[in-house]
Amino acid sequence: MVQRFDAERIMKLNTILMLAFPVLAPALSQAASYGPSSITPPPPVREFRAAWVATVANIDWPSKRGLPVADQKAELMDILDRAAALKLNAVIFQVRPACDALYASQLEPWSEFLTGTMGQPPRPYYDPLALAVTEAHRRGLELHAWFNPYRALHPSGKGPVAATHVSKTRPQIVRTVGKYLWLDPGERETQDYSVNVVLDVVKRYDVDGIHFDDYFYPYRSYAEPGPDGTRPDFPDDASWRKFGSASQLSRDDWRRQNVDVFVRRVYESVKATKPWVKCSVSPFGIWRPGHPPQIKGMDAYVELYADSRKWLLNGWVDYFTPQLYWAIDPKEQSFSALLDWWNQQNPKRRHLWPGMNTTKVGTWGPGEITRQIALSARQPVSAGHVHWNMKSLLRSSALQTALKQGPYADVALVPACPWLDAKPPAKPKLTVSAEATAARASWTPAPGEPIGFWLLQVKRGTAWTSEITSERSRRLAGPLPDAVAVMAVDRAGNTSAPTVVQLKR
Repeated sequence: MVQRFDAERIMKLNTILMLAFPVLAPALSQAASYGPSSITPPPPVREFRAAWVATVANIDWPSKRGLPVADQKAELMDILDRAAALKLNAVIFQVRPACDALYASQLEPWSEFLTGTMGQPPRPYYDPLALAVTEAHRRGLELHAWFNPYRALHPSGKGPVAATHVSKTRPQIVRTVGKYLWLDPGERETQDYSVNVVLDVVKRYDVDGIHFDDYFYPYRSYAEPGPDGTRPDFPDDASWRKFGSASQLSRDDWRRQNVDVFVRRVYESVKATKPWVKCSVSPFGIWRPGHPPQIKGMDAYVELYADSRKWLLNGWVDYFTPQLYWAIDPKEQSFSALLDWWNQQNPKRRHLWPGMNTTKVGTWGPGEITRQIALSARQPVSAGHVHWNMKSLLRSSALQTALKQGPYADVALVPACPWLDAKPPAKPKLTVSAEATAARASWTPAPGEPIGFWLLQVKRGTAWTSEITSERSRRLAGPLPDAVAVMAVDRAGNTSAPTVVQLKR
């Protein structure tokens, strides 16, 4: 009587024989081959999972200014390794903290937060942004470049200001606000200058997105109080006289218009340069108190002159990340109430991926963060969220365990942006060859549009595992897979149909 084995038993038997009798391994591997299959792999999870990596004041990276280059690189690689291991799919990396640069720029000086001296390049030389882009992509992570559009000097800077800093080269657009220097958003030269800084990065680096935070006009608390205790207004008399007084707008409305024009201009300029690069803003989480009715807090519309609701309504962003840094339950600043309200302000159906205050995990516990992720995953357009900040996320082992066992159990692709491109790429070509103790998968794109990432899916028994990568081959160690599938992911996040091969003997 001949005993019949299923594919899984044969696979296990082959593995045992190859380990026990290495001389048989070549013959056994040659007996196995892969051919086209009609098997359908499971559809990929879609969710934006990101964290901010702040460089201002060395919040996240590097751990201190002037750190040796080898240590800087090691810290950066550790951040990316751990982000990938946690199954994040994007990193929002601060490249312009205050009119300085963590990349090679002809427009602004090297950051003091990197080298310890503003204007001094790393020694030995390297480009942190170029390294971050390459290594993030290699790990299946998108890299979004984060800019502060108007802050010109941060008070944590201690060294001399470089001769190439904007306060030296264009003092006419720089204003003093307490211990800060700030570009005047009302000066047309300011807009030209900051737009050019953003476009310089978009043109020269393969970034997946550009990102602004909540700093437009400065917070009033930055200004030093006068003798009567009141804080002075933003010092823009010169630009108001030149451009605002004839505008027939109130001064407050004129300031808001300055920011509106800048946000729209950046969006349109980036799309004209590289249409697939995502544009995003992370404003203060409350648009105005009373929206929704129970909400109380700072009025960013009045204080920062940020009409962030308008940017979402008009679709001047590809994703919008309001900083909802409060817990779910408190009525007057409720994560869930604000998230629902923001979703109602989204007629263009842009991605709405809230910022979460992960620094509070020690007070709130991991459960609050995972509840917020669950709410963010049930939004009408797409699932997604951003952790503030990377350090807080990576130093909480309890939160990491909760994420790995729950919402981050599987890898996820970044949701697509159909308003940028709704056409899926063509299927790639896939070949899998059996080796002595592993399989080798290799794939190539079909002719056509550029591919950003690949989704590789491997089936052993009844279980599928997935991986996102920018590379075009993988050694699949261990028992030979029963099936292998690969999808192309274009720069707008569209996926091809899967190409699938199956083990044959």
